[in-house]
Amino acid sequence: MVQDASGAVVPAGNGGAGREKKLGFFGRIALFFRQVIAELRKVVAPTRKELIKFTSVVLVFVLLMMGIVYGLDLVFSWLTSQVFGVPGRPTP
Repeated sequence: MVQDASGAVVPAGNGGAGREKKLGFFGRIALFFRQVIAELRKVVAPTRKELIKFTSVVLVFVLLMMGIVYGLDLVFSWLTSQVFGVPGRPTP
């Protein structure tokens, strides 16, 4: 058995003839945490300029989506009032 860069146990390069050793419960938990730590080491934090840019893009997108939903709500409420009438007002 050979451990790769992420900490996973893989069979040695003998064409798969050897069987992989099954890890126990605590061994799997330890392997999971080793893999999590290995992945966290790969994370690169954004710079202040990137963070401001990403945040502004998200805010603009959210405002755009709010405008679209608000517009659709107005259109559909107007359409429903035209089709079904306004409650409390008799239809002519």
